[in-house]
Amino acid sequence: MSDRAFDVVVVGSCMTDLVSQAPRLPKAGETIHGHKFFIGFGGKGANQCIQAARLGVKTAMICKVGKDFFGDNYIQNFKDNDVHTDFVWQTSDAATGAASITVNDAGENAIVIVAGANMLLGEEELQQALAAIRKAKVLVCQLEISLQTSLQALQMAHDNKVRTIFNPAPAVPDLDFSFYRVSDVFCCNESEAELLTGYSVNNVEDAHHAAQELLRRGCTAVIITLGPQGCVVLKAQDKTSTHVPSTAVKAVDTTGAGDSFIGALAFYLAHHPDMPLEEMARRANQVAAHQFLSEPIPLRVKEVSCPSSAYHLHQDGPEGKRNRQPQQLCYCQKRGKGRK
Repeated sequence: MSDRAFDVVVVGSCMTDLVSQAPRLPKAGETIHGHKFFIGFGGKGANQCIQAARLGVKTAMICKVGKDFFGDNYIQNFKDNDVHTDFVWQTSDAATGAASITVNDAGENAIVIVAGANMLLGEEELQQALAAIRKAKVLVCQLEISLQTSLQALQMAHDNKVRTIFNPAPAVPDLDFSFYRVSDVFCCNESEAELLTGYSVNNVEDAHHAAQELLRRGCTAVIITLGPQGCVVLKAQDKTSTHVPSTAVKAVDTTGAGDSFIGALAFYLAHHPDMPLEEMARRANQVAAHQFLSEPIPLRVKEVSCPSSAYHLHQDGPEGKRNRQPQQLCYCQKRGKGRK
């Protein structure tokens, strides 16, 4: 196993995405015609890790896939995206995880996941990856693997003063309060916040109250994402939350937007640790907004210096084409002095 140091280590899931696009989502018991189908790489953990890698940080994925066609392809996909794979294990005891995704013309989706090999990632694998966890700048976890494994990984990072991002997705009721205490940034969407707190979350004010409740449970900071309304950021040392608006874009598919937000947040937390969390969230919003302008694959971006004080995106062509230049995300200081 590698003894290299990584900026971002993600402990989480890999899913083969089976995506159907249709005019609308079917009702219960209904069969409808779709107009497009494709197979892609998904899973919250893998999406977040690849997004962070494409932004330019050294990343490692800790996960388990099946010893099958989809698992082989997933490992190659990690390598193609410069994600370290020493901690990607294959098993014959379960198939690679799969997600069946239906997307309507408005970009809304419905998802059913079968975790498969993801649920076999456990303490033995975490111990083998402990050196990488200890040396990381940021560790990211979600809940598409065993809850016990996610909590143990977060605890390992917390004990070694590694900053943690916890994305409680898919959310579960009665989440162990230990998750809150080991989360430097607890990041969830409005539906997850509702399930966890019991509060209705429909707007910025609702999100503020839900964030206060989550903060009371022991988090250092809370971010609740609100789709087109942006997100709300609340830190333990602050009395009031900050609303960070989103960029207005026409969504084609929102499937990977939340994962892109988390991956971008991990990038900024690792590369710009002194940046205010609200600014990290604003920039992560920008990445997530442009992610769902196209099919659900992470946006490849590159920070470049720019004489303008604006934060903007230079599009050099569709992502996913290996013979094309990556899209470039550029930002600079308010005083126009180039890269931060």
